[in-house]
Amino acid sequence: MPLYEELAGKIAYLISEGTYRPGERVPSIRAMSRQMQMSINTVKESYVLLENRRLIAARPQSGYYVCGRLPEELPPPTLAAKEICPMAVDNSEVTAMVMRDISNPDLTYFGCAMPNPEQLPIDKLNRMLSSEARRFRTQSVSYAMPPGNPRLRKEVAQRLVLSGCALRPEEIVITEGCSEAVFLALRTVCRPGDTIVVESPVYYNFLQLIQELGLKTLEIPSSPVDGMSLEVLRYVLEHNDVRACVVVSNFNNPLGFVMPDARKRELVELLAARDIPLIEDDIYGDLAFDGSRPTVAKQWDKKGLVLLCSSFSKTIAPGYRIGWIAAGRFQEKIERLKMLTTIASPSPTQMAVAEFLANGGYDHHLRTIRKIYASKVAQMAAAVGCHFPAGTRVSRPKGGFSLWVEMPEGVDAMRLYHQALTAGISIAPGNLFSAAGKFTNCIRLNAAFWSQGEDGKIARLGVLAGGGDW
Repeated sequence: MPLYEELAGKIAYLISEGTYRPGERVPSIRAMSRQMQMSINTVKESYVLLENRRLIAARPQSGYYVCGRLPEELPPPTLAAKEICPMAVDNSEVTAMVMRDISNPDLTYFGCAMPNPEQLPIDKLNRMLSSEARRFRTQSVSYAMPPGNPRLRKEVAQRLVLSGCALRPEEIVITEGCSEAVFLALRTVCRPGDTIVVESPVYYNFLQLIQELGLKTLEIPSSPVDGMSLEVLRYVLEHNDVRACVVVSNFNNPLGFVMPDARKRELVELLAARDIPLIEDDIYGDLAFDGSRPTVAKQWDKKGLVLLCSSFSKTIAPGYRIGWIAAGRFQEKIERLKMLTTIASPSPTQMAVAEFLANGGYDHHLRTIRKIYASKVAQMAAAVGCHFPAGTRVSRPKGGFSLWVEMPEGVDAMRLYHQALTAGISIAPGNLFSAAGKFTNCIRLNAAFWSQGEDGKIARLGVLAGGGDW
C-alpha cells in the first residue's frame, strides 16, 4: 500500500471513530507532515484522496475540515423475544453461489470473508514449509494423529495466554481450519433434531453446518456494539429446549462487535447453569485495530462446557487449513470424531505454522496487517457513506475486515447481488445470514480487498442500490 494511501486510511479511521468530527479542522499539511514524519507531497496526496472521497474539504485561507456526511451507525435490534422460534435451515443454494465466487478470477472479492493474499507472509511461509519438510523428512509425510503436532499445540497454548486463557497443549486438538473445529463441536454435542442458539445475523457457514447436521436454529438478535442480547437469550432458554449455543465473540462476523468481558462471563454462567455447551469462534481475535487482544469467553469456563475454536486462516494462510479446538470435557469425543472423519490434519502445514509462530515474526506480521485492515475498513466505510443511498447504515468494527451495510427498506440485496456479479463484483447478500430470511436489505462487504482503485466499484454498487443503472 502506498504511503499516502496508508496515511489517508489512518485519517479516515480517526474520522470514523469521532476523533475528528464533522466540521472540525484537521491538522494542516505542514503540521501533519511533522507529526507523521512524512514528506509534504505525501500528505498532500493523502488529503487529495480524502477530498475525492468527500471525507474532508478545503476552505480558502483556512485549511481542511471534516465533511458533514458519514455513514450512519447501525441501530440496535428491535426483535421481541416472543417472536423467536426454532427453525430449520435451507439456504444452501445461495450460499454455494457466493462461495463459488471465490474461484472466479474476474471478480472483485467483496463477498467472501477471506484475507487478501497481498497481506499474507507467503514467501516466508513457503520457505519454512520447505525447510521443515527437509528437516523432518519422515515426520512431514506421516500422520500427525489427533490431537496433532505437539510443537504447534504448544505455540497455540502460549498465545492463548494473551486472551486470558490458560490451557495446556494437551487440551488442544488441531483441525483443518476453524470450520472443521465448529463442525466437530456441533457433531459432538448435538444430535439431529436438536435446537441451537445462534446470533442474528449469523455467519452463513454456521447455518450450512447446522443444516447438514439436521439441527434447528433459534436466532437471538445481536447488537452491533456488544453482541447477543442476553436478556432475549434468557427468555429463550426458559421457554425452549436448547442443546448448544454458537457465538463469534470477538470482531464478530458479520457485525464486527466485541462482546464486553462482563457479558462474556454472564453468557458462560447463564449457559453453564443449564449445562448447555457454548461453541466460541475466535477466528478474528488477533485482528484488533488498536493492537489489544480481547479475552475469550473460555476464560470463565469452570465446567468444561466452552468449546473454543479458531484458526490461522484470517491472519496468515487460509489455504493451509490449520485450525484448532479446545473442547474441555468433550476432548476425547472430539479426538475420536476427528480420527473418524479426516484421520489427521496435514503434517507439513502444521510444521510450517508452528515454525512461523515460534520464529517467523507472527506478532510483527499482526502489527502490520492490523494497521492495513484498520485503514481499509475506514476507507471502505467512508466510500459507502459517500456513494450509497441516503439512510444507509454501516457497522463500526474494531477489528477484522468485514463491514455490515444496512441499506434503506425496499432495497433488495439478492437483486443487488446478481446485478453486482454482472459488473464484476462479488458481495454477500444479507439473507444468507439468517435461517429466517431476514436482512433482505443488508449486505456484507470484505474490506481486505479494498484499494484506492476500488472506489469506483463501491460507487457502482451505490448506484445499483439506489435503483439506477450503471
